[in-house]
Amino acid sequence: MFLILIYLGDLCALCGEKNFMSELIRVEHLVKIYYLGEVQVPALKGMGLTIQSGEFIAIMGASGSGKSTFMNIIGCLDRPTQGNYFFESANISGLSRDELARIRNKKIGFVFQSFNLLSRTSALENVELPLFYNGSSSQARRQRAMEALTEVGLNGREHHLPSQLSGGQQQRVAIARALVNRPSLILADEPTGNLDTRTSLEIIDIFQKLNQESRITIILVTHESDIATYASRHVVFRDGKVIQDSPSPPRQAAQDLAQMPTIIEETSP
Repeated sequence: MFLILIYLGDLCALCGEKNFMSELIRVEHLVKIYYLGEVQVPALKGMGLTIQSGEFIAIMGASGSGKSTFMNIIGCLDRPTQGNYFFESANISGLSRDELARIRNKKIGFVFQSFNLLSRTSALENVELPLFYNGSSSQARRQRAMEALTEVGLNGREHHLPSQLSGGQQQRVAIARALVNRPSLILADEPTGNLDTRTSLEIIDIFQKLNQESRITIILVTHESDIATYASRHVVFRDGKVIQDSPSPPRQAAQDLAQMPTIIEETSP
């Protein structure tokens, strides 16, 4: 009987692991064509890709390779010209703009290179912004925004304006804003592009913790090959197609940060 119980427990654990690593995104024969007058400009050329829940993926490729177009489609900001896009097993390729907006608001968080914060609005209010669209009460918005700011290490700075924060702190606010709706997916487009090396590692460390501890799927677009080494899967685009898709043991940003020289802040006499 004891052995049977162990076997059943192991079987349940395996089932749980299988459910955890369920398919989150699948695109099939994805085509996107833009029109400049009568000229067709193909951005995606029949590409296919599957992403499992809980992955941390780096997407790389030269400018014009299709990375941004792909991110716009899987982020429900655009629709493909042809092909299918499945998100959490549902084909959402042909949904209306309003239906895509609902998925975008509830399921997907965005982090951009330029932060995209409202300059005259506090960090807390910037983080609260996505919650205005889902009918949350004022108290619930504030509580969840504070939780998100705490998660990225900004408790105590919630009333600061963006101009009163460093570039790294502004990006933390942007990550908190992406987290506030508790998404299953975060899309990060060049999130370290405007940051120095230490601050970049601090931001990547946050992403790794969100991925490893909260099991949020992270898709990171980057031109920086050293930043891509912190992802566990590398996907390379060229001319609207995937030309490389390979797993890679990720470096740990926390370990690299620990090896960097300590910065001693100067104080005024």
